[in-house]
Amino acid sequence: MDLETFQNFVLNSKNKLFRFALKLLGDPDDANEIVQEVFVKVWNQRDSKIKNMEAWSMQITKNAALDRLRYLKKAHNNVDFSTVGLPSLEPSPHKKMEMEDNMNYIREIMVGLSENQRNVIHLRDIEGYSYQEIGHILELSLDQVKVNLFRARSKVKEQLLKINSHGL
Repeated sequence: MDLETFQNFVLNSKNKLFRFALKLLGDPDDANEIVQEVFVKVWNQRDSKIKNMEAWSMQITKNAALDRLRYLKKAHNNVDFSTVGLPSLEPSPHKKMEMEDNMNYIREIMVGLSENQRNVIHLRDIEGYSYQEIGHILELSLDQVKVNLFRARSKVKEQLLKINSHGL
């Protein structure tokens, strides 16, 4: 890989890598550090014959973020996953509040999902990766990706319906 290819790759994948790291870590500063580490590793491996550079980079991001979480968990023994999420759109004040409430419910529900379910639903529904790419990134079989995604979506849907029909 030459410098131009690397720069094109960096410009095209920086935001995805950052969002994924932010989703896993919940801290923008840590996410930025992880993305920088990933780019250094990608540059150092520029001569390797990697078929899907983006999927490989996402896998490095996942592993680096999980390593950081393990370190933080040992150092602080308290990692809060409830702050993870994407900001909502701002149509009207009423709609904005409704959307914020739903996002808070979804965050709470996602905390109860297994790690694989959380990662699969994020990569598929937020980042837009294919099942095969998700399997490669998370080192899961295609069937495991599909099962985790189905179960995650079902649980989120079930819990949202329960909250919206019966209140808290």
